[in-house]
Amino acid sequence: MANFSDLIGAFMQNATAPSGQQRMGNALEDLLRTGMASLGVGAQAGAPGANPGAGPAGGLGDLLGQVLGAAKGGLSNAVQNPGQAGGIGAILGGLLGGGGGSVKGALGGGALAVLASIAFKALQGAGQAEPGAPGINLPGLTAPETPEQEQAVEATAQLMLKGMISAAKADGQIDQTEVQRIVGKLQEVGMDEETQAWVLNEMHQPLDLDALVAEIPNQQAAAQVYAASLLAIEVDTDAERSYLAQLAQKTQMHPQVAQQIHQTMGIAV
Repeated sequence: MANFSDLIGAFMQNATAPSGQQRMGNALEDLLRTGMASLGVGAQAGAPGANPGAGPAGGLGDLLGQVLGAAKGGLSNAVQNPGQAGGIGAILGGLLGGGGGSVKGALGGGALAVLASIAFKALQGAGQAEPGAPGINLPGLTAPETPEQEQAVEATAQLMLKGMISAAKADGQIDQTEVQRIVGKLQEVGMDEETQAWVLNEMHQPLDLDALVAEIPNQQAAAQVYAASLLAIEVDTDAERSYLAQLAQKTQMHPQVAQQIHQTMGIAV
């Protein structure tokens, strides 16, 4: 079975809301512009001597560094060509979603690393995280180095995927035509039958927010699930807004955390 971090990437490319890649692009742009210092990687992005792929213990780690490095190239190209369709955010989001094809591992952890960073920044802004602080565990923020870390990354990615699929049901069950479209896209990118069966099963299950919340172990995971959920829906209906409010309330998420996630992804609060 393909790993769930790969599946996150496939969903980014094929199964998010129409503005999903734009929102990831907004987040990348925000991390490049303001997030590097707060996440513990040098004083400023691109500053002499700064290494976005290294960072101190508890910092961004090499995986996000690779993604941000590629994103800087995309940002530079977008600035030089402002007439490109969709603007900077869309260009960077397409890069992460696989549209650019130049980020090695975009389907194998790049999107997960950015989502983990969005969550970390939000938690830090609410005073719930400090670089290297005990108890701060955001799988995906750094590349796993042990089987235990790899297992934690996969468990988190699976939980985030469940969150995305659950959010997509906020307006009712997912339309069967949409289900088949998504599965068809997963086939195109090489997802095996077991992976496709898992996705189909999750999509056909009735919405059960309480069951999802019961699987979320801590505030770090809650922030990651919330950020991933914002890729699955447009947040333009009362049902979707109510769903997000219930997710935040049931996970006891600090209001400032949700607000910061919205701001980083360029969504009106």
